[in-house]
Amino acid sequence: MSQNFVITDRTQVRRVKERAGYESAAIHAVIDESPFATIAFSDGINVHAIPTAIWRESGHLYIHGSNGSRLINLLGLGAQVCVSMTRIHGLVLARSAFHHSMNYHSVCIYGVFETVNSDAKNQHMQRFLEHWMPGRWQYMRQPDKTELAATTIMRIPITEAVLKRREGPPKDDAADMGQPVWAGVVPLHAQWLTAEQVTDQNDADLPGKIVREY
Repeated sequence: MSQNFVITDRTQVRRVKERAGYESAAIHAVIDESPFATIAFSDGINVHAIPTAIWRESGHLYIHGSNGSRLINLLGLGAQVCVSMTRIHGLVLARSAFHHSMNYHSVCIYGVFETVNSDAKNQHMQRFLEHWMPGRWQYMRQPDKTELAATTIMRIPITEAVLKRREGPPKDDAADMGQPVWAGVVPLHAQWLTAEQVTDQNDADLPGKIVREY
């Protein structure tokens, strides 16, 4: 069931507020369409923004990494973070340089990561792989005990979150409508390779060849 997240000082959109959204279903949809996100945090001296693969399970966003990763270690200490992801849908070409824009959906999540119980690592890794390559898990060798022991899985609750979007055509000023230049939206569509475009390194007829597009 969808709900609206409570607006906090960190999630309140102050400019072009009508583009903001706080509905959980819409925010979850953007996360589910995103294979990776950027995690911004401070180590007390410097500020960092690290891209990493993500997936969602119910009301949490998950990541994984090596036990020795700086990111994993700092998150384990309770660092406050902002996790962000953006899906760009089109280039908005206006009749004036000032009104050029992009159509997009973006999400920011604020909070603190926690380490996930190690007993469920294999199940979480399956959901991670199935997020961006559905159906492949059944064909692979699954992680062994050594690989799982070297991996930390963390999650952050999707509760302090905000979506911002732009949709539609360019918004030209009336005085620019006679400008002799094309205006409109150039759609951008990220698509995974089709089965016909994929060539396996050993055997093109092996099972597990997956098609997916965003």
